[in-house]
Amino acid sequence: MTQVVERLQPWIATVEGRAQGAPRWLQDVRDKAAARFAALGFPTVRDEEWRFTNVAPIASTDFRPSAEAVVSAEQMAALPYGNLPLRIAMVNGRFSAGVSRLQNLPRGVRAGSLAAAFTEHADVVPRYYGQLADFHSRSFVALNTALAIDGAYLYIPDGTVLEHPIEILFVTAGDGSSAEMTQPRTLIVAGERSQARIVETYVTLREGTYFTNAVTEVFAGEHAVIDHYKVQQEGLEAFHIATMQVNAQRSANFSSHSFSLGGRLVRNDVNAALDGEGAEVTLNGMYLADGDRLIDNHTTIDHARAHCPSHEIYKGILGGRARAVFNGKIIVRQDAQKTDAKQTNRALLLSDSASINTKPQLEIFADDVKCTHGAAVGQLDEDAIFYLRARGLTYFEARDMLIHAFAGEIIDRVQIEPLRQALEAELYAQLANDLAEIDAA
Repeated sequence: MTQVVERLQPWIATVEGRAQGAPRWLQDVRDKAAARFAALGFPTVRDEEWRFTNVAPIASTDFRPSAEAVVSAEQMAALPYGNLPLRIAMVNGRFSAGVSRLQNLPRGVRAGSLAAAFTEHADVVPRYYGQLADFHSRSFVALNTALAIDGAYLYIPDGTVLEHPIEILFVTAGDGSSAEMTQPRTLIVAGERSQARIVETYVTLREGTYFTNAVTEVFAGEHAVIDHYKVQQEGLEAFHIATMQVNAQRSANFSSHSFSLGGRLVRNDVNAALDGEGAEVTLNGMYLADGDRLIDNHTTIDHARAHCPSHEIYKGILGGRARAVFNGKIIVRQDAQKTDAKQTNRALLLSDSASINTKPQLEIFADDVKCTHGAAVGQLDEDAIFYLRARGLTYFEARDMLIHAFAGEIIDRVQIEPLRQALEAELYAQLANDLAEIDAA
């Protein structure tokens, strides 16, 4: 572990160099997080939460701090996502004002650099930063908290409605000559009775190996309505570890829609706490993988108060020798009477070599609850393919129709039309590549 910490010294020096003038409380948090990561180290397959996901390729790579980079408006326009009316643009973990779109925000809304918000919004940020994402027990959260140089900040005052969706766009750029690491950090604070649609996107303009270690904290105030979309479409050699912590207060409604579409090794931890009576949480997810890729989704919905419904459905499409992990936990605390929780995970295997490890979990400490969970793993229905072919479709047309019907249950829930169209296009593109590989074989 000493060697790992030594490899992080360039990062620590970079953060310390940019931290001149940072609030004392923030420096203390970073120091404590660095010490905690040194004690925890990277998780191994001996840890139950990482049993099926080996992060040794990350731990053994000598990642360097990502360099500052400039991305042009033309490069941004060519990205598959990122063309929404409002945008917080982050390039290699740093706020980029030149390609952000933050004009005409409603009065009182703060959007932009988290590093700037530490001082410019000092009456708010210290009350929320690091309060949900616990670095004491989570190695990658500790790493991010210690080394994050900047981040995205979105503050929505009480009673404010964002009419247009806002995108928080993280772009990894560079020449690909070295393995680099970024620490994206996002803090979203939504006040009472506020409403917003937020798209958190991770894309790349570089090739080669790199590591994205992201942490997002979301506070949904009483009666707030927040629709959060996460789209991860990074390079084929990329490592992506992400933790999202959500706190929903009384009668708040929070929806998460997660799409994992790229990367060599991907791990998403989505943890939502229903911390006020009548709060509601929805977790939707779709993941696509082929080749030797691995996608791991861990979710936890913590029912801490009464009369809180939750809904969860994750779907995966796996080809080649791809592997997936789904671990979904529902916790119902003693005071969470009248809980209504539903969880479903389904995976479609397009090859005999693809596989998934799925583990639904219920921990119930109340007696007046309704909780259900289910998991289904299988291949395409040959009878359905035969039926469609009997009506004039080719085998591949029938196959695509069934796959799109399977994925459509998740994609059709996207309420932002440009995003939904982009996701449909990516699904078509990945299926086309899959068919090309089959034809070549």
